[in-house]
Amino acid sequence: MRILLLGSTGQVGYELQRSLAPLGEVIAPDRFALDLMDAAAVEDSLNETRTGLIVNAAAWTAVDDAEEHKGAAKRLNAELPKQLARYGAANSVKLVHYSSDYVYPGTGNEPWVETSITGPLSVYGQTKLEGDEAIQQSGAEYLIFRTSWVYSARGNNFMKTMLRLAQSKTELNIVADQTGAPTPARLIAQITAFAIHNQIASGVYHLAPRGETSWHGFAQAIFTLAQQAGAKLAMGPDSAHAITTKEYPTLATRPLNSRMAITKLEHTLNVQLPDWQSQLVLTLQEYLEN
Repeated sequence: MRILLLGSTGQVGYELQRSLAPLGEVIAPDRFALDLMDAAAVEDSLNETRTGLIVNAAAWTAVDDAEEHKGAAKRLNAELPKQLARYGAANSVKLVHYSSDYVYPGTGNEPWVETSITGPLSVYGQTKLEGDEAIQQSGAEYLIFRTSWVYSARGNNFMKTMLRLAQSKTELNIVADQTGAPTPARLIAQITAFAIHNQIASGVYHLAPRGETSWHGFAQAIFTLAQQAGAKLAMGPDSAHAITTKEYPTLATRPLNSRMAITKLEHTLNVQLPDWQSQLVLTLQEYLEN
């Protein structure tokens, strides 16, 4: 099987190149080889590649920047998946796409399920929802994996930012009233490959580890594990101070509740997903060994 992977230079895309390799030939053009902002270029690439599967890990993920670059965010998060899905429907090609907890309104304390009411709070969330809906309405076979708080040993992410700041800062203020599950790109890629191999039914699935924490709790776990591994930090977990979202204003509104129920995916694949703590251990170890 020939697999067209878009967004191969991102955190998830990098991991997908490794996880998808056993399933077939992976064609993974980078941004220099294929400009995803150019719809005509994408169409030409789809026709030339003649792929049997499209995996779309491309997205505008800069949440605050999306508020000021609405057109670019809409192209990558909404129009591109719509274009891919239309091609998939016309050519009997399945599409795997990644979405976000930001499509939900972020209220309450209960985990969102795949059928929960949506209500994005930001341009990023709205454009991601538009992409989801376009795929669902296209008639194509698809898998939409909604995930949260993505990080990895590579790229720009919360874990690496915390470790960088902790090398020189003696204390940090970190938001403690937003709750979710930190999800490593490696886990996303591994579960994606497993789902493709098992040919699960089209639909929306939540993909995240078990458990929940706040950004503050996540940061404390990062500092604790990094110190245990021998990393030289100027501060420890006790120097991470909890603050509220209101005390840390951002251009885009963040959801307070990013909990997502993962029962549907676990039942479909007949697996139990790991907890976020064990995944942090593995990801941090990979980062520190590089």
